Amino acid sequence: MTYRYKAAVFDLDGTILDTLEDLFRSTNHALAEEKLPLRTKEEVRRFVGNGIGKLIERACPADVTAARRERVHAAFTRYYSEHCADTTAPYEGIPELLAKLREEGIRTGVVSNKADYAVQSLIGEYFPGLFSSVTGEREGIARKPAPDLLFETLRKLGVTAEEAVYIGDSEVDLEAAANAGMDCIACSWGFKGENFLREHGAKVIVETPEEILRKM
Repeated sequence: MTYRYKAAVFDLDGTILDTLEDLFRSTNHALAEEKLPLRTKEEVRRFVGNGIGKLIERACPADVTAARRERVHAAFTRYYSEHCADTTAPYEGIPELLAKLREEGIRTGVVSNKADYAVQSLIGEYFPGLFSSVTGEREGIARKPAPDLLFETLRKLGVTAEEAVYIGDSEVDLEAAANAGMDCIACSWGFKGENFLREHGAKVIVETPEEILRKM
């Protein structure tokens, strides 16, 4: 087959891995350490997408001091680093999709706002050998929706923005792709859902991983 794109770059949470339960448990573990009100799973679903720092900021009550919020962040990091794969699993069809993309010569990468330590751990556990570039949030480079992480990944994959597509499940992913000059495929099975994605300007929405190959 002839494909439009030479590379497919994926978001992680809500796109290739269902991480919500472990994020939910880790958030409430950290809040409980500081004796702060716990959050529901649906609240945590809404809070994710902009990195752990923003997740903790949103999860903490508005009147929490910066120092206390930092303690919650540290507690989350300690717990999540050990429990990030307790219930996390690939979405059905994702491993097969990635293997097929590689077989067809399409380069693959991951760009996530999740902390880089967790991204590397999860990709290594669930998708060994299926990505040529894997990067998460780290100091010194702006996270999504800034295009910096995408630009770095495009350089590593040896493609231009026009030769690659970004695949994600949130408004942050749509904005990041636009800021990088990349096309975007939005996944309806993720954390935000089809209606939300359409409201935020998604032009291409897929309902199954198998559809992604047909959009390539």
